[in-house]
Amino acid sequence: MGGRGLSLLLLVISALFAQIRASEPLFHETFDESFEGSWVVSGKEEYAGVWKHAKSDGHEDYGLLVSEPAKKYAIVKELDNPVTLKDGTVVLQFEVRLQNGLECGGAYLKYIRVQDTGLDTKEFDNGTPYTIMFGPDKCGSTNKVHFILKHKNPKTGEYVEHHLKSPPSVPYDKLSHVYTAILKPDNELRILIDGEEKSKANFLSSDDFEPALIPSKTIPDPDDKKPEDWDERAKIPDPEATKPDDWDEDAPMEIVDEEATKPEGWLDDEPDEIDDPEAAKPEDWDDEEDGEWEAPKIDNPKCEEAPGCGEWKKPMKQNPAYKGKWHAPMIDNPSYKGIWKPQEIPNPEYFELDKPDFDPIAAIGIEIWTMQDGILFDNILIADDEKVASSILEKTWKPKFDVEKEKQKAEQAAAGSSDGLSEFQKKVFDVLYKIADIPFLEPYKTKIIDVIEKGEKQPNITISIVASIVVVLVSALFRTLFGGKKAVAPVKPAAEVKKPSAPEADAAGSSGVTEEKEDEKDELAAPRRRSRRET
Repeated sequence: MGGRGLSLLLLVISALFAQIRASEPLFHETFDESFEGSWVVSGKEEYAGVWKHAKSDGHEDYGLLVSEPAKKYAIVKELDNPVTLKDGTVVLQFEVRLQNGLECGGAYLKYIRVQDTGLDTKEFDNGTPYTIMFGPDKCGSTNKVHFILKHKNPKTGEYVEHHLKSPPSVPYDKLSHVYTAILKPDNELRILIDGEEKSKANFLSSDDFEPALIPSKTIPDPDDKKPEDWDERAKIPDPEATKPDDWDEDAPMEIVDEEATKPEGWLDDEPDEIDDPEAAKPEDWDDEEDGEWEAPKIDNPKCEEAPGCGEWKKPMKQNPAYKGKWHAPMIDNPSYKGIWKPQEIPNPEYFELDKPDFDPIAAIGIEIWTMQDGILFDNILIADDEKVASSILEKTWKPKFDVEKEKQKAEQAAAGSSDGLSEFQKKVFDVLYKIADIPFLEPYKTKIIDVIEKGEKQPNITISIVASIVVVLVSALFRTLFGGKKAVAPVKPAAEVKKPSAPEADAAGSSGVTEEKEDEKDELAAPRRRSRRET
Protein backbone atom coordinates (compact mmCIF):
# COMPACT_ATOMS: atom_id res chain seq x y z
CA MET A 1 0.00 0.00 0.00
CA GLY A 2 1.39 3.37 -1.04
CA GLY A 3 1.94 6.29 1.29
CA ARG A 4 -1.13 8.11 -0.04
CA GLY A 5 -3.36 5.08 0.54
CA LEU A 6 -2.05 4.62 4.08
CA SER A 7 -2.72 8.27 4.89
CA LEU A 8 -6.26 7.99 3.53
CA LEU A 9 -6.87 4.86 5.62
CA LEU A 10 -5.62 6.54 8.77
CA LEU A 11 -7.84 9.55 8.05
CA VAL A 12 -10.91 7.33 7.66
CA ILE A 13 -10.11 5.43 10.86
CA SER A 14 -9.61 8.69 12.76
CA ALA A 15 -12.92 10.09 11.48
CA LEU A 16 -14.69 6.86 12.39
CA PHE A 17 -13.17 6.89 15.87
CA ALA A 18 -14.20 10.52 16.36
CA GLN A 19 -17.75 9.72 15.24
CA ILE A 20 -18.00 6.76 17.65
CA ARG A 21 -16.65 8.91 20.48
CA ALA A 22 -19.10 11.71 19.66
CA SER A 23 -22.03 9.28 19.85
CA GLU A 24 -21.20 8.32 23.43
CA PRO A 25 -21.73 10.36 26.60
CA LEU A 26 -18.83 11.40 28.78
CA PHE A 27 -20.65 9.85 31.74
CA HIS A 28 -23.89 7.90 31.97
CA GLU A 29 -25.23 6.22 35.13
CA THR A 30 -28.22 3.99 34.35
CA PHE A 31 -28.42 2.25 37.76
CA ASP A 32 -29.14 -1.00 35.93
CA GLU A 33 -26.75 -2.55 38.44
CA SER A 34 -26.54 -1.86 42.18
CA PHE A 35 -24.92 1.46 43.09
CA GLU A 36 -22.92 -0.13 45.91
CA GLY A 37 -19.22 -0.13 45.19
CA SER A 38 -19.61 2.59 42.60
CA TRP A 39 -21.35 5.34 44.55
CA VAL A 40 -20.23 6.17 48.09
CA VAL A 41 -22.73 7.02 50.83
CA SER A 42 -21.56 9.81 53.11
CA GLY A 43 -20.28 8.64 56.45
CA LYS A 44 -21.45 11.79 58.22
CA GLU A 45 -23.85 11.02 61.07
CA GLU A 46 -26.43 13.63 60.00
CA TYR A 47 -27.11 11.81 56.72
CA ALA A 48 -29.23 9.01 58.11
CA GLY A 49 -31.42 8.50 55.04
CA VAL A 50 -31.13 5.06 53.43
CA TRP A 51 -30.50 4.83 49.69
CA LYS A 52 -31.90 1.81 47.84
CA HIS A 53 -31.51 0.26 44.42
CA ALA A 54 -35.15 -0.04 43.41
CA LYS A 55 -37.49 -0.29 40.45
CA SER A 56 -39.52 2.66 39.26
CA ASP A 57 -43.19 2.06 40.09
CA GLY A 58 -44.81 0.23 37.19
CA HIS A 59 -41.54 -0.40 35.32
CA GLU A 60 -38.72 -2.91 35.23
CA ASP A 61 -36.23 -0.06 35.13
CA TYR A 62 -34.07 0.54 38.23
CA GLY A 63 -32.96 3.78 39.83
CA LEU A 64 -31.46 5.27 42.99
CA LEU A 65 -34.26 5.60 45.56
CA VAL A 66 -34.77 7.93 48.52
CA SER A 67 -36.45 5.36 50.76
CA GLU A 68 -37.41 7.27 53.93
CA PRO A 69 -39.20 10.56 54.60
CA ALA A 70 -37.91 13.42 56.78
CA LYS A 71 -34.24 12.51 56.42
CA LYS A 72 -31.01 13.95 55.10
CA TYR A 73 -29.30 12.08 52.27
CA ALA A 74 -25.81 12.28 50.77
CA ILE A 75 -24.14 10.08 48.18
CA VAL A 76 -21.35 10.79 45.68
CA LYS A 77 -19.74 9.24 42.60
CA GLU A 78 -16.21 10.13 41.49
CA LEU A 79 -15.71 10.39 37.73
CA ASP A 80 -12.95 8.41 36.08
CA ASN A 81 -11.67 11.64 34.53
CA PRO A 82 -12.59 15.24 35.37
CA VAL A 83 -14.94 16.89 32.87
CA THR A 84 -13.94 20.34 31.67
CA LEU A 85 -16.70 22.87 31.03
CA LYS A 86 -14.60 25.48 29.24
CA ASP A 87 -14.36 24.01 25.77
CA GLY A 88 -17.34 23.31 23.58
CA THR A 89 -20.88 22.34 24.55
CA VAL A 90 -21.56 20.47 27.80
CA VAL A 91 -24.91 18.84 28.62
CA LEU A 92 -25.87 17.98 32.20
CA GLN A 93 -28.95 15.77 32.32
CA PHE A 94 -30.72 13.49 34.76
CA GLU A 95 -34.09 11.89 35.38
CA VAL A 96 -36.17 12.20 38.54
CA ARG A 97 -39.50 10.69 39.47
CA LEU A 98 -41.31 12.06 42.53
CA GLN A 99 -43.35 8.94 43.17
CA ASN A 100 -44.98 10.35 46.31
CA GLY A 101 -44.98 13.97 45.16
CA LEU A 102 -42.78 16.69 46.63
CA GLU A 103 -44.21 18.87 49.37
CA CYS A 104 -40.93 19.96 50.91
CA GLY A 105 -37.53 18.84 49.79
CA GLY A 106 -34.87 18.84 47.10
CA ALA A 107 -34.13 16.53 44.19
CA TYR A 108 -31.10 18.27 42.70
CA LEU A 109 -27.56 17.22 41.83
CA LYS A 110 -24.26 18.82 42.76
CA TYR A 111 -21.40 18.70 40.29
CA ILE A 112 -18.36 18.63 42.55
CA ARG A 113 -15.29 20.58 41.48
CA VAL A 114 -11.72 19.31 41.50
CA GLN A 115 -10.04 19.87 44.87
CA ASP A 116 -6.34 20.31 45.54
CA THR A 117 -6.37 17.76 48.34
CA GLY A 118 -8.60 15.30 46.51
CA LEU A 119 -12.16 14.28 47.39
CA ASP A 120 -12.79 12.30 50.55
CA THR A 121 -16.07 10.68 49.50
CA LYS A 122 -16.92 9.54 53.03
CA GLU A 123 -16.78 13.16 54.17
CA PHE A 124 -19.14 14.39 51.45
CA ASP A 125 -21.61 16.89 52.90
CA ASN A 126 -23.26 20.27 52.39
CA GLY A 127 -19.90 22.02 52.61
CA THR A 128 -18.22 20.04 49.83
CA PRO A 129 -17.26 22.57 47.10
CA TYR A 130 -19.21 22.27 43.87
CA THR A 131 -19.16 23.97 40.49
CA ILE A 132 -22.86 23.66 39.60
CA MET A 133 -26.00 22.76 41.52
CA PHE A 134 -28.92 21.83 39.28
CA GLY A 135 -32.37 20.36 39.78
CA PRO A 136 -35.80 20.60 41.46
CA ASP A 137 -36.37 22.14 44.88
CA LYS A 138 -39.74 22.82 46.47
CA CYS A 139 -40.73 23.92 49.97
CA GLY A 140 -42.92 26.76 51.19
CA SER A 141 -42.42 29.74 48.91
CA THR A 142 -39.64 27.95 46.98
CA ASN A 143 -40.70 26.14 43.81
CA LYS A 144 -37.96 26.15 41.24
CA VAL A 145 -35.50 24.14 39.20
CA HIS A 146 -32.26 25.51 40.61
CA PHE A 147 -29.26 26.38 38.52
CA ILE A 148 -26.46 27.74 40.70
CA LEU A 149 -22.92 28.37 39.48
CA LYS A 150 -20.06 28.76 41.93
CA HIS A 151 -17.53 30.98 40.21
CA LYS A 152 -14.13 32.10 41.46
CA ASN A 153 -13.43 35.84 41.56
CA PRO A 154 -9.90 36.17 40.13
CA LYS A 155 -9.30 39.35 42.13
CA THR A 156 -10.27 38.04 45.57
CA GLY A 157 -9.85 34.31 45.06
CA GLU A 158 -13.27 33.77 46.67
CA TYR A 159 -16.02 31.59 45.21
CA VAL A 160 -19.39 33.28 44.78
CA GLU A 161 -22.78 31.60 44.24
CA HIS A 162 -24.57 32.93 41.17
CA HIS A 163 -28.26 31.98 40.94
CA LEU A 164 -30.29 31.85 37.74
CA LYS A 165 -32.84 34.64 38.16
CA SER A 166 -35.72 33.04 36.24
CA PRO A 167 -35.66 29.30 36.86
CA PRO A 168 -38.62 27.16 35.73
CA SER A 169 -41.11 25.64 38.17
CA VAL A 170 -41.07 22.01 39.28
CA PRO A 171 -43.69 19.91 37.42
CA TYR A 172 -46.61 18.99 39.65
CA ASP A 173 -47.24 15.26 39.28
CA LYS A 174 -45.72 11.90 40.15
CA LEU A 175 -44.38 11.12 36.68
CA SER A 176 -40.79 10.73 35.50
CA HIS A 177 -39.20 13.97 34.26
CA VAL A 178 -35.86 14.77 32.67
CA TYR A 179 -33.94 17.91 33.62
CA THR A 180 -31.35 19.18 31.15
CA ALA A 181 -28.87 22.05 31.38
CA ILE A 182 -27.01 22.89 28.17
CA LEU A 183 -23.89 25.04 28.53
CA LYS A 184 -22.80 26.52 25.18
CA PRO A 185 -19.38 27.94 24.26
CA ASP A 186 -21.00 31.32 23.44
CA ASN A 187 -21.93 31.68 27.17
CA GLU A 188 -25.54 30.62 26.58
CA LEU A 189 -27.37 28.47 29.11
CA ARG A 190 -30.56 26.59 28.27
CA ILE A 191 -32.72 24.75 30.81
CA LEU A 192 -34.98 22.01 29.45
CA ILE A 193 -37.61 19.86 31.11
CA ASP A 194 -38.55 16.69 29.22
CA GLY A 195 -36.66 18.02 26.21
CA GLU A 196 -38.64 21.28 26.07
CA GLU A 197 -36.85 24.58 26.67
CA LYS A 198 -38.14 26.35 29.80
CA SER A 199 -35.47 28.96 30.44
CA LYS A 200 -32.66 30.63 28.51
CA ALA A 201 -29.89 32.83 29.87
CA ASN A 202 -26.43 34.23 29.26
CA PHE A 203 -23.80 33.61 31.91
CA LEU A 204 -22.34 37.10 31.54
CA SER A 205 -25.65 38.98 31.63
CA SER A 206 -26.50 40.80 34.84
CA ASP A 207 -30.16 40.36 33.90
CA ASP A 208 -29.90 36.59 34.10
CA PHE A 209 -27.83 35.86 37.21
CA GLU A 210 -27.90 37.18 40.76
CA PRO A 211 -25.35 38.38 41.61
CA ALA A 212 -23.89 39.01 38.17
CA LEU A 213 -20.74 37.07 37.31
CA ILE A 214 -18.98 40.29 36.34
CA PRO A 215 -19.08 42.76 39.25
CA SER A 216 -19.97 46.40 38.60
CA LYS A 217 -17.07 48.68 37.69
CA THR A 218 -17.87 51.10 40.49
CA ILE A 219 -19.36 50.85 43.96
CA PRO A 220 -20.66 53.45 46.46
CA ASP A 221 -17.79 54.80 48.54
CA PRO A 222 -18.30 53.22 52.01
CA ASP A 223 -16.33 56.08 53.60
CA ASP A 224 -18.34 58.86 52.01
CA LYS A 225 -20.64 60.66 54.45
CA LYS A 226 -23.63 62.93 53.84
CA PRO A 227 -22.82 66.60 54.69
CA GLU A 228 -24.69 67.90 57.71
CA ASP A 229 -26.20 70.78 55.72
CA TRP A 230 -27.50 68.54 52.93
CA ASP A 231 -31.26 69.15 52.60
CA GLU A 232 -33.26 66.27 51.05
CA ARG A 233 -36.69 67.90 51.54
CA ALA A 234 -38.24 68.70 48.16
CA LYS A 235 -41.11 70.64 49.80
CA ILE A 236 -41.25 72.71 53.00
CA PRO A 237 -44.03 74.56 54.86
CA ASP A 238 -44.34 78.14 53.60
CA PRO A 239 -42.63 80.17 56.37
CA GLU A 240 -44.53 83.33 55.36
CA ALA A 241 -47.98 81.76 55.50
CA THR A 242 -50.25 82.61 58.47
CA LYS A 243 -53.43 81.04 59.72
CA PRO A 244 -56.60 82.93 58.62
CA ASP A 245 -58.40 84.77 61.43
CA ASP A 246 -61.63 82.82 60.84
CA TRP A 247 -59.94 79.41 61.03
CA ASP A 248 -61.38 77.64 64.08
CA GLU A 249 -59.21 74.63 64.95
CA ASP A 250 -61.47 73.71 67.87
CA ALA A 251 -64.63 73.27 65.80
CA PRO A 252 -65.82 69.62 66.11
CA MET A 253 -66.01 67.38 63.06
CA GLU A 254 -69.66 66.47 63.83
CA ILE A 255 -72.50 68.33 65.49
CA VAL A 256 -76.03 67.38 66.59
CA ASP A 257 -78.58 67.63 63.78
CA GLU A 258 -81.03 70.01 65.38
CA GLU A 259 -83.47 69.67 62.49
CA ALA A 260 -83.88 65.93 62.94
CA THR A 261 -87.19 64.61 64.32
CA LYS A 262 -88.02 61.30 65.91
CA PRO A 263 -89.44 58.84 63.34
CA GLU A 264 -93.10 57.98 63.72
CA GLY A 265 -93.60 54.65 65.45
CA TRP A 266 -90.38 54.77 67.45
CA LEU A 267 -90.70 52.49 70.50
CA ASP A 268 -89.16 54.49 73.34
CA ASP A 269 -89.93 51.93 76.02
CA GLU A 270 -88.63 48.90 74.17
CA PRO A 271 -84.95 47.82 74.51
CA ASP A 272 -82.93 46.77 71.45
CA GLU A 273 -82.26 43.37 73.00
CA ILE A 274 -84.20 41.15 75.36
CA ASP A 275 -83.53 37.96 77.30
CA ASP A 276 -84.00 34.87 75.16
CA PRO A 277 -87.35 33.46 76.38
CA GLU A 278 -86.42 29.98 75.17
CA ALA A 279 -83.13 29.87 77.04
CA ALA A 280 -83.01 27.71 80.17
CA LYS A 281 -80.53 27.60 82.98
CA PRO A 282 -78.24 24.56 82.54
CA GLU A 283 -78.86 21.79 85.07
CA ASP A 284 -75.20 21.71 86.10
CA TRP A 285 -75.03 25.48 86.66
CA ASP A 286 -73.73 26.25 90.16
CA ASP A 287 -74.56 29.82 91.27
CA GLU A 288 -71.85 29.75 93.92
CA GLU A 289 -69.12 28.67 91.49
CA ASP A 290 -70.43 30.03 88.21
CA GLY A 291 -72.16 33.17 89.46
CA GLU A 292 -75.73 34.26 88.90
CA TRP A 293 -77.04 32.82 85.64
CA GLU A 294 -78.26 35.27 83.04
CA ALA A 295 -80.19 34.37 79.94
CA PRO A 296 -78.44 35.23 76.67
CA LYS A 297 -79.68 38.25 74.76
CA ILE A 298 -81.50 38.21 71.43
CA ASP A 299 -82.71 41.01 69.15
CA ASN A 300 -86.02 42.40 70.29
CA PRO A 301 -88.57 41.15 67.70
CA LYS A 302 -90.72 44.23 68.27
CA CYS A 303 -87.92 46.38 66.94
CA GLU A 304 -87.75 44.50 63.66
CA GLU A 305 -90.79 46.26 62.20
CA ALA A 306 -90.41 49.57 64.06
CA PRO A 307 -87.99 52.32 62.94
CA GLY A 308 -86.15 51.92 66.24
CA CYS A 309 -86.27 51.19 69.96
CA GLY A 310 -85.06 52.76 73.19
CA GLU A 311 -84.38 56.36 74.01
CA TRP A 312 -84.29 58.39 70.81
CA LYS A 313 -81.47 60.86 70.37
CA LYS A 314 -80.89 63.34 67.61
CA PRO A 315 -78.25 62.00 65.19
CA MET A 316 -74.95 63.70 64.47
CA LYS A 317 -74.14 65.36 61.17
CA GLN A 318 -71.00 66.80 59.59
CA ASN A 319 -70.10 70.23 60.89
CA PRO A 320 -69.97 72.68 57.96
CA ALA A 321 -67.67 74.91 60.01
CA TYR A 322 -65.13 72.15 60.63
CA LYS A 323 -61.70 72.82 59.14
CA GLY A 324 -59.39 70.82 61.39
CA LYS A 325 -55.90 71.79 62.42
CA TRP A 326 -54.33 74.46 60.24
CA HIS A 327 -51.10 73.69 58.42
CA ALA A 328 -49.02 76.04 56.36
CA PRO A 329 -49.11 75.19 52.62
CA MET A 330 -46.09 73.42 51.16
CA ILE A 331 -43.77 75.22 48.75
CA ASP A 332 -40.65 74.24 46.81
CA ASN A 333 -37.63 74.09 49.07
CA PRO A 334 -35.02 76.58 47.81
CA SER A 335 -32.30 74.63 49.68
CA TYR A 336 -33.29 71.25 48.19
CA LYS A 337 -30.29 69.33 46.86
CA GLY A 338 -31.92 66.00 46.04
CA ILE A 339 -31.53 62.60 47.67
CA TRP A 340 -27.94 62.19 48.77
CA LYS A 341 -25.93 59.28 47.49
CA PRO A 342 -22.32 58.43 48.23
CA GLN A 343 -19.90 59.01 45.39
CA GLU A 344 -18.91 56.08 43.21
CA ILE A 345 -15.39 54.70 43.40
CA PRO A 346 -13.66 51.94 41.38
CA ASN A 347 -14.71 48.48 42.54
CA PRO A 348 -11.59 46.65 43.81
CA GLU A 349 -13.30 43.32 43.02
CA TYR A 350 -14.13 44.22 39.42
CA PHE A 351 -12.74 42.05 36.64
CA GLU A 352 -13.43 41.57 32.95
CA LEU A 353 -14.47 38.22 31.57
CA ASP A 354 -15.03 36.79 28.10
CA LYS A 355 -16.12 33.38 29.33
CA PRO A 356 -16.92 31.92 32.75
CA ASP A 357 -13.92 30.25 34.35
CA PHE A 358 -15.69 26.97 35.09
CA ASP A 359 -13.92 24.58 37.44
CA PRO A 360 -13.76 21.02 36.08
CA ILE A 361 -16.23 18.47 37.45
CA ALA A 362 -14.54 15.72 39.44
CA ALA A 363 -17.63 14.01 40.90
CA ILE A 364 -21.41 14.01 40.98
CA GLY A 365 -23.17 14.16 44.33
CA ILE A 366 -26.69 14.16 45.69
CA GLU A 367 -26.96 15.99 49.01
CA ILE A 368 -30.55 16.71 49.96
CA TRP A 369 -33.02 17.02 52.81
CA THR A 370 -36.58 15.96 52.06
CA MET A 371 -39.88 15.34 53.84
CA GLN A 372 -40.97 12.87 51.11
CA ASP A 373 -39.69 9.44 50.25
CA GLY A 374 -40.08 7.78 46.85
CA ILE A 375 -37.72 10.15 44.98
CA LEU A 376 -36.07 8.08 42.26
CA PHE A 377 -32.97 9.27 40.38
CA ASP A 378 -31.98 7.67 37.07
CA ASN A 379 -29.97 8.18 33.88
CA ILE A 380 -27.52 10.74 35.20
CA LEU A 381 -25.66 12.00 32.16
CA ILE A 382 -22.83 14.28 31.10
CA ALA A 383 -22.32 14.72 27.35
CA ASP A 384 -20.57 17.05 24.93
CA ASP A 385 -23.23 16.68 22.26
CA GLU A 386 -26.89 17.72 22.55
CA LYS A 387 -27.93 14.98 20.12
CA VAL A 388 -26.44 12.32 22.38
CA ALA A 389 -28.42 13.60 25.38
CA SER A 390 -31.60 13.88 23.31
CA SER A 391 -31.18 10.36 21.94
CA ILE A 392 -30.73 8.89 25.43
CA LEU A 393 -33.79 10.83 26.62
CA GLU A 394 -35.91 9.35 23.82
CA LYS A 395 -34.67 5.81 24.48
CA THR A 396 -34.73 5.73 28.28
CA TRP A 397 -37.27 8.27 29.52
CA LYS A 398 -39.88 8.71 26.78
CA PRO A 399 -41.26 5.12 26.80
CA LYS A 400 -41.65 5.21 30.60
CA PHE A 401 -43.26 8.62 30.55
CA ASP A 402 -45.79 7.59 27.91
CA VAL A 403 -46.83 4.57 29.99
CA GLU A 404 -47.11 6.70 33.15
CA LYS A 405 -49.10 9.36 31.32
CA GLU A 406 -51.62 6.87 29.99
CA LYS A 407 -51.97 5.27 33.41
CA GLN A 408 -52.53 8.71 34.96
CA LYS A 409 -55.25 9.54 32.42
CA ALA A 410 -56.99 6.23 33.10
CA GLU A 411 -56.88 6.80 36.86
CA GLN A 412 -58.24 10.33 36.50
CA ALA A 413 -61.02 9.12 34.25
CA ALA A 414 -61.93 6.38 36.73
CA ALA A 415 -61.87 8.80 39.65
CA GLY A 416 -63.97 11.41 37.83
CA SER A 417 -63.11 14.69 36.19
CA SER A 418 -62.89 16.46 39.57
CA ASP A 419 -59.81 14.50 40.59
CA GLY A 420 -56.31 15.23 39.35
CA LEU A 421 -54.87 18.20 37.57
CA SER A 422 -55.59 18.81 33.91
CA GLU A 423 -52.90 20.21 31.64
CA PHE A 424 -54.70 23.55 31.71
CA GLN A 425 -54.77 23.56 35.52
CA LYS A 426 -51.06 22.76 35.66
CA LYS A 427 -50.34 25.77 33.45
CA VAL A 428 -52.57 27.91 35.66
CA PHE A 429 -50.67 26.87 38.79
CA ASP A 430 -47.32 27.45 37.04
CA VAL A 431 -48.44 31.02 36.30
CA LEU A 432 -49.64 31.49 39.90
CA TYR A 433 -46.25 30.38 41.24
CA LYS A 434 -44.62 33.03 39.04
CA ILE A 435 -47.09 35.63 40.32
CA ALA A 436 -46.09 34.72 43.88
CA ASP A 437 -42.49 35.68 43.00
CA ILE A 438 -43.47 39.28 42.07
CA PRO A 439 -41.45 41.52 44.43
CA PHE A 440 -44.31 43.71 45.70
CA LEU A 441 -46.23 40.55 46.72
CA GLU A 442 -43.40 39.46 49.05
CA PRO A 443 -45.47 40.11 52.24
CA TYR A 444 -48.15 37.75 50.93
CA LYS A 445 -45.88 35.17 49.28
CA THR A 446 -46.09 32.43 51.92
CA LYS A 447 -49.88 32.66 52.11
CA ILE A 448 -50.22 32.59 48.31
CA ILE A 449 -47.99 29.50 48.10
CA ASP A 450 -50.09 27.79 50.79
CA VAL A 451 -53.25 28.47 48.79
CA ILE A 452 -51.69 27.24 45.54
CA GLU A 453 -50.58 24.01 47.18
CA LYS A 454 -54.07 23.52 48.57
CA GLY A 455 -55.41 23.97 45.05
CA GLU A 456 -52.98 21.41 43.67
CA LYS A 457 -54.36 18.89 46.15
CA GLN A 458 -57.98 19.88 45.45
CA PRO A 459 -58.20 20.62 41.69
CA ASN A 460 -61.96 21.22 41.92
CA ILE A 461 -61.34 24.55 43.69
CA THR A 462 -58.98 25.94 41.04
CA ILE A 463 -61.32 28.82 40.16
CA SER A 464 -61.65 29.77 43.83
CA ILE A 465 -57.87 29.72 44.19
CA VAL A 466 -57.43 32.02 41.20
CA ALA A 467 -60.11 34.37 42.53
CA SER A 468 -58.47 34.50 45.95
CA ILE A 469 -55.06 35.36 44.54
CA VAL A 470 -56.58 37.99 42.25
CA VAL A 471 -58.10 39.61 45.35
CA VAL A 472 -54.69 39.64 47.05
CA LEU A 473 -53.07 41.00 43.88
CA VAL A 474 -55.59 43.84 43.61
CA SER A 475 -55.26 44.64 47.33
CA ALA A 476 -51.47 44.72 47.10
CA LEU A 477 -51.63 46.95 44.02
CA PHE A 478 -53.98 49.30 45.83
CA ARG A 479 -51.61 49.54 48.80
CA THR A 480 -48.59 49.98 46.54
CA LEU A 481 -50.19 52.73 44.46
CA PHE A 482 -52.04 54.62 47.16
CA GLY A 483 -50.34 53.51 50.38
CA GLY A 484 -51.92 53.04 53.80
CA LYS A 485 -55.02 51.06 54.50
CA LYS A 486 -57.86 50.56 52.14
CA ALA A 487 -60.84 52.63 53.24
CA VAL A 488 -63.68 50.69 54.83
CA ALA A 489 -67.13 51.49 53.49
CA PRO A 490 -69.25 53.32 56.07
CA VAL A 491 -72.10 51.42 57.64
CA LYS A 492 -75.56 52.65 56.77
CA PRO A 493 -77.28 54.01 59.90
CA ALA A 494 -80.26 51.69 59.98
CA ALA A 495 -78.64 48.69 58.31
CA GLU A 496 -78.46 45.40 60.16
CA VAL A 497 -75.32 43.36 59.64
CA LYS A 498 -75.85 39.67 60.19
CA LYS A 499 -72.98 37.41 61.02
CA PRO A 500 -72.53 34.50 58.61
CA SER A 501 -73.45 31.06 59.85
CA ALA A 502 -70.65 28.61 60.56
CA PRO A 503 -71.04 26.65 57.29
CA GLU A 504 -70.93 29.89 55.25
CA ALA A 505 -67.83 31.06 57.07
CA ASP A 506 -66.11 27.73 56.48
CA ALA A 507 -66.95 27.73 52.81
CA ALA A 508 -65.64 31.24 52.34
CA GLY A 509 -62.41 30.39 54.11
CA SER A 510 -61.75 27.08 52.40
CA SER A 511 -59.77 28.58 49.54
CA GLY A 512 -59.16 32.21 50.45
CA VAL A 513 -55.97 33.98 51.39
CA THR A 514 -56.42 35.80 54.72
CA GLU A 515 -54.36 38.87 55.55
CA GLU A 516 -53.58 38.59 59.22
CA LYS A 517 -52.43 42.04 60.20
CA GLU A 518 -53.11 43.22 63.70
CA ASP A 519 -53.65 46.84 62.70
CA GLU A 520 -56.46 45.84 60.33
CA LYS A 521 -58.48 43.58 62.59
CA ASP A 522 -60.79 46.26 63.89
CA GLU A 523 -61.49 47.69 60.46
CA LEU A 524 -62.06 44.35 58.75
CA ALA A 525 -64.21 42.90 61.53
CA ALA A 526 -67.97 42.75 60.92
CA PRO A 527 -69.58 45.93 62.30
CA ARG A 528 -71.93 45.54 65.23
CA ARG A 529 -75.66 45.93 64.78
CA ARG A 530 -76.25 49.62 65.36
CA SER A 531 -78.98 50.84 67.66
CA ARG A 532 -81.72 52.66 65.82
CA ARG A 533 -81.56 55.38 68.44
CA GLU A 534 -78.37 56.49 66.64
CA THR A 535 -80.19 57.21 63.38
